[in-house]
Amino acid sequence: MKFFDIRDRVLLAALLPVTLVAFLLSAVFLLGRVGDLDEAHSQRARSLARQVASASEYGMFSGNISNLQAIAAGVLREPDVRSVVIQDALGGVLARAGKAGYAGLPLLGDSESEWNDETTRHDMLVQPVTATPVRLDDLFDGGRPSAKDTPQVLGHVVIEMSRQAVVSRERDMLMAGLAVTLGGLLFGGFLAVRIGRGVIGPILRVSDMIERLGRGELSARGEVQPDDPLRDLQQGLNQMAERLKQGRDELERRVDLATLELREKKEEAETATLAKSRFLAAASHDLRQPTHALGMFVARLAQLPHDEETRHLIVNLEASVRAMQDLLDALLDISRLDADAVKVNLRAFPMAELLEPLRSSLMPVAAEKGLRLRMRPSQAWVMSDPILLSRILLNLVSNALRYTRQGGVLVACRPSRGGSHLRIEVWDSGIGIPSEHQEDIFKEFFQIANPERDRNKGLGLGLNIVDRTAKLLGCPLRLKSIPGRGTRFSIEIPTALPGNPRVTLASPDIMPSGELNGLQVLVIEDDSASAQALSGLLESWGCTVVAVEGLQGALSAVPATFEPQVILSDYRLRNGESGMETLHRLRTVLGRQLPACLMSGDTDPALMQACRDAGLPLLHKPVRPAKLRTLLRRLAHGDGMPGAV
Repeated sequence: MKFFDIRDRVLLAALLPVTLVAFLLSAVFLLGRVGDLDEAHSQRARSLARQVASASEYGMFSGNISNLQAIAAGVLREPDVRSVVIQDALGGVLARAGKAGYAGLPLLGDSESEWNDETTRHDMLVQPVTATPVRLDDLFDGGRPSAKDTPQVLGHVVIEMSRQAVVSRERDMLMAGLAVTLGGLLFGGFLAVRIGRGVIGPILRVSDMIERLGRGELSARGEVQPDDPLRDLQQGLNQMAERLKQGRDELERRVDLATLELREKKEEAETATLAKSRFLAAASHDLRQPTHALGMFVARLAQLPHDEETRHLIVNLEASVRAMQDLLDALLDISRLDADAVKVNLRAFPMAELLEPLRSSLMPVAAEKGLRLRMRPSQAWVMSDPILLSRILLNLVSNALRYTRQGGVLVACRPSRGGSHLRIEVWDSGIGIPSEHQEDIFKEFFQIANPERDRNKGLGLGLNIVDRTAKLLGCPLRLKSIPGRGTRFSIEIPTALPGNPRVTLASPDIMPSGELNGLQVLVIEDDSASAQALSGLLESWGCTVVAVEGLQGALSAVPATFEPQVILSDYRLRNGESGMETLHRLRTVLGRQLPACLMSGDTDPALMQACRDAGLPLLHKPVRPAKLRTLLRRLAHGDGMPGAV
């Protein structure tokens, strides 16, 4: 509800002066009339008292009491007279009429007096009765007054008069004045309303139109009347509304055109993105296949005896293959993070479960560069994902070793936040990171001192993967670095109560020899080079291998001629066959859940999730021989873990 809108204000502006004038005039008139009534009442009372005093002179002088009583009785018949008392000079009552309303009189003087009784609203008037002097002509006094000419007070007349009639008339006058004032206000209000309509109506029409325009009703138009005092303003508003409507229509037309163009561009971009995704997926798969086979061939080749020069070539070949595998693995990690395919598996575990394998894995790298790698032992337990945390620490320590020329790298664990968290710190004495690059180093493919893209200096993806993985764990990564003095990375992990420790994570490159001798492995691979490379590598580890191209070959091989203990299958097989379906059929035929693993060059998150749902480990090509060897050992012991490896 609106208070004091324009209608109320105009009406108030019209009525307020009328009200003030009416009340002021009524007040002046009433006060004047009340004063006149009071004055008239007082003059009448004094005049009556003087007349009674004059008439009583003879009676007092002659002692005619009956005459005085007649005078008192006659005065009592006058309106408003309550009582009359005639006294002699000594205060004795000579005549009385009416009932006096007072208990006593004050001392009577030689002059007339008057006072009021506010309780009874009566006026008391005292008039002295004096003897009138009679001058006699005396030729010898020279016409000068003598002491004998002073009037002699014979007595007093006391008259009590009521003011009730005056008060009643004043009340009647007040009521009449209020009635006249209210009548004037009503008449003035009527005139104000009638006159205000001519002013308020146009203003309200303009206000209503402006409000509708404000709500977006640009088609609103105001009626223009010939006698409208705001006619020009109304016409201007109509013209403005028309221009606004035209402008909006034009803007909507342009927006529709721009939207159509954007939709076309978006469809083109989506088409290009789909084409690029299909190309990258196909290129990634096709690139991973020969790289996978190449890695297997190189691993098998390295096991054969060679001369020094050939061995040097094989070492370089292994380094090139490892660099290509590192790039593909990093790209795979990036794609899994982009697709939200990495799932966090929180559990309580001791930090020693991560630190010791990390030290064993990276100590040779530090020794090769002449650096000290120290890891302070910790008995703390934390609540996190050991796999993801292990990858974070592995990337950080590897990165520190890569960019440290002298000194060493320290990994330390310190309590923080009052013991509720454990702060894991990785210190190095390397080249440091300038402040202007401390945010850029977490971007993909960003490297400070590698414009030539030397692969020995890394790919520029490690810190990006570390940062995103840390955020996935809910533990943001912190950095402090001084150029020329070194860098410290830290991450805070919630602590946990000690429990029963699980088996410590072993270094993936450490594999007891001889554990795979006699293991019967069925390889399902439609790519002949990959099948040949994988079979040769497995046989070099002491496994008995049968390689087939698809489901029919596998059904022909088992169980008549071969009883596999582990199955390694590619995901994409010939004629649209699926490795997952093939494994399901084989398990059905064999009547048991045979340990199995899928290998694929696909990085589709849907495939990863499908493998988790089916309880199948998934190895992404190119598969590192050490990782394959570790998985075979686990599968042979029946503790293979589902999901992407």
